[in-house]
Amino acid sequence: MQIMPSLNGSVRRIPPSPLLPIPTRRGMNRLADALASGPGGLIVLALAIGAGAGGGAIVFRWLITTFTHLFSGHADYSAAGHTANPHLPALGIWFVVFTPVAAGLIYGPLVNKFAPEARGHGVPEVMYAVARKGGRIAPQVAVVKSLASALCIGSGGSVGREGPIVQIGSALGSTFGRVVGAGEDRMRLLVACGAAGGIAATFNAPLAGVFFAMELILTSFAAEGFGMIVLSSVTASVIGRAAFGNVPFLTLPPFHAAHVSQLALFAALGVGAGVIGVGFSKVLYAVEDACDWAWRWPEWARPAVGGLLLGAVLLVLPQMYGVGYPVLENAVAGKYAIGFLLVLLIGKIVATSLTIGIGGSGGVFAPSLFMGAMAGSAFGLAAHDVFGTSAGPIGSYALVGMGAVFAGAARAPITAVVILFELTGEYSIILPLMAAIVLATLTSKALTGDTIYTLKLRRRGIDLSAPAPASPFAGITVEEVMEPVPLPLSAGLPLSQAADFLVTSRHGALPVTATDGTFLGVASARTVAEVLAEGGRDSEPIREIVSVPRPVHADSELAAALEALMAAEPSGLPVLDATGAGLSGWITHQAVLAAVHQRP
Repeated sequence: MQIMPSLNGSVRRIPPSPLLPIPTRRGMNRLADALASGPGGLIVLALAIGAGAGGGAIVFRWLITTFTHLFSGHADYSAAGHTANPHLPALGIWFVVFTPVAAGLIYGPLVNKFAPEARGHGVPEVMYAVARKGGRIAPQVAVVKSLASALCIGSGGSVGREGPIVQIGSALGSTFGRVVGAGEDRMRLLVACGAAGGIAATFNAPLAGVFFAMELILTSFAAEGFGMIVLSSVTASVIGRAAFGNVPFLTLPPFHAAHVSQLALFAALGVGAGVIGVGFSKVLYAVEDACDWAWRWPEWARPAVGGLLLGAVLLVLPQMYGVGYPVLENAVAGKYAIGFLLVLLIGKIVATSLTIGIGGSGGVFAPSLFMGAMAGSAFGLAAHDVFGTSAGPIGSYALVGMGAVFAGAARAPITAVVILFELTGEYSIILPLMAAIVLATLTSKALTGDTIYTLKLRRRGIDLSAPAPASPFAGITVEEVMEPVPLPLSAGLPLSQAADFLVTSRHGALPVTATDGTFLGVASARTVAEVLAEGGRDSEPIREIVSVPRPVHADSELAAALEALMAAEPSGLPVLDATGAGLSGWITHQAVLAAVHQRP
């Protein structure tokens, strides 16, 4: 039944039309309130986001495999050498020149029209959303990023899949947060849960997912956040293992412990890897600047036109096609000579930088692992030439180099240590790995103040290390902007009588109090209409349908109260007194805007 005021001020009820039913949100609102507040709701959200991120990782990896088969005719063309595409035998090896162009014609317009933030490697956008936008990420980013990155990688883009899956999972977490009306703190945590779940599922590395999210996305190791992120990561990992098997994302040879006497060599490798990580960051953005300077046409066409340059690189070095894990595994196994390893190292820096520069979509985590494997293997071979077998196995230098170059580029030493430990499952790797990664991190910090992720934001004038811009509500308390308390409804008042008061209420909502004046909750005209439309009894007491908003007190800072106000209906929120049981006033969106407008 719908409540409508008549011209003379009385109230009449109109039976709902069978052709135009009134949509009900009573149950949905109560569920959202339960999820948005309290630890139980947060646990449910973390599990749901982990499950969603795991499913997203499965779909994303399937898309990459599908597009790689479509564009190259191989499961992974980087390991195929100079071979033709069996779908296009007439083109011979020249097909690699045209596949990035064809894919660019699809994902270029897609990204430009629906989600420009899906361009590039993705992680900086998530970091910015968490640090400055309260964790808000447009929901369409997940779909656009999945398609654009899968097309880019499948057609030969020399980028990784961690950046896209982080952005996909984060967009999913943000969307869940919006649906339940979570506040900013919880929204940030949900975004981090999505990022952790994506990493855990796509790389079968639950620990790495947790520490990646906390070290790079949240930059915090708070106890509550850690627990929720672990739940999300474990859930996503279980789903990922059900689809991909309980195996690491890389197949590596057995690793045995390095002798203590070799630590000096690993330390030297760490310093060199830090230099390579910083060099990669500098080249990446120098190439992006060059592409920006040279491009004078519509942005949607940039990936296709630039794809010709990428295709030329792939024609010379087909090992740069896609993520390139088979090539990385061959380097770790010691199958390449020093000269070719250095060519692959330089080629990966150029190919990845060009892929991002022309507007491609993909991550830089896997390329940094690739570069580390090439540099580490070359270093290990050189050490063998100088010191003989006492230098230790070549593969150990490749493995440590992978973590050290990533640490030098991203300056995330904990994540680097954990992911290499998960790859090998060998505890004896920890000592040389930690030594090299710490020195790579220190070297990187000595050379530059930015990481490969923060440098992208700094180039836009965003400094995440600086304090957040001052809020226009700073220094204002709720008491300064609140309105008088509207006439409350008695808890036992029947719905039929409560409806009369609510329809004539200025806010469309009124507080509900017990006989002793204790605040019980808020009743709105919309809720009453929905209950009556569902067949609720007119005599049902109003206390049965009240909602309890997050508490706001008169002495609270207005900036802190805004989270609760944003999650509330447009009618506003009651302001509680010091005891938390009585009412002091009422706060609305209009009152907040008026307070800001009137400030000198």
